[in-house]
Amino acid sequence: MSTASSVAVDGTTARYLTADRADAPAVLLVHGTYWSRVWLPVLDGLAEAGLRPVAVDLPGLGRSAGELTPESAAVPELAAWVARFAAALGLPGPLRVVGHDIGGAVAQHLLVGADVEVDRLALVNSVTYDSWPVPAVARFRDPAVRAAVTVEELLAARRTALTAALGRPASEAEIAEYLEPWTDPRVARSWLCLAAAADSRHTLSVLPELVASPAPKLLVWGEDDRFQPVSYAERFAAEVPGTTLVRVPGAGHIPMENDPEAVVGALAPFLTAHSN
Repeated sequence: MSTASSVAVDGTTARYLTADRADAPAVLLVHGTYWSRVWLPVLDGLAEAGLRPVAVDLPGLGRSAGELTPESAAVPELAAWVARFAAALGLPGPLRVVGHDIGGAVAQHLLVGADVEVDRLALVNSVTYDSWPVPAVARFRDPAVRAAVTVEELLAARRTALTAALGRPASEAEIAEYLEPWTDPRVARSWLCLAAAADSRHTLSVLPELVASPAPKLLVWGEDDRFQPVSYAERFAAEVPGTTLVRVPGAGHIPMENDPEAVVGALAPFLTAHSN
């Protein structure tokens, strides 16, 4: 059964969701433009498969404390923060990391650039190459737009993006649950900083190191994603050695919501396998 918990990182409370199995290998789940809620449908399944899933809320986002700036929201800085989160939680290395959306960029930097050992990397409908920022995020890179937007306007924009990303009908209660963190002006400001820092140079710059890395890599992709087309996953699988692509037919940008069994079925054997 999944639970919410917290740990102090840099003197500030970091929140995370887990299906806590202290005796099982840990897997870090990193969100992007949403929050740890995106991982909720697969937490119990990953635990049942013999893993300890830990879905962290990045600082200032979701239900974590703190507040991001455009500088601290840059992908390399977020990767360094996630490494400190893992250390604060006492997660034994090497780590297995899964990233969704911009969290996939963070995960890529954890593999090749952060001060932490990662031996398996999985990306779920992640940003890659120059696939990002998408227009719904890129427009907030303009300081004038960020300065003028209200919490209500941001909530409306996130509602539009969420309903498209879910790729299926959703109840008003479900949408409200997803949107709830952004009702806090502090979280809204942090999200705008995440948008301001969205920069494809952070994924393009690590490509040589990803190609050179011997770590096994897995792509799990909702085929009907309107934000991160599967063609980017196909390119990544073709160009980065040691990469396997698993498609999730009929799923959108958040395949955990469309077909959690398929996502768990792809992730679990990959994450529980022993690396050479």
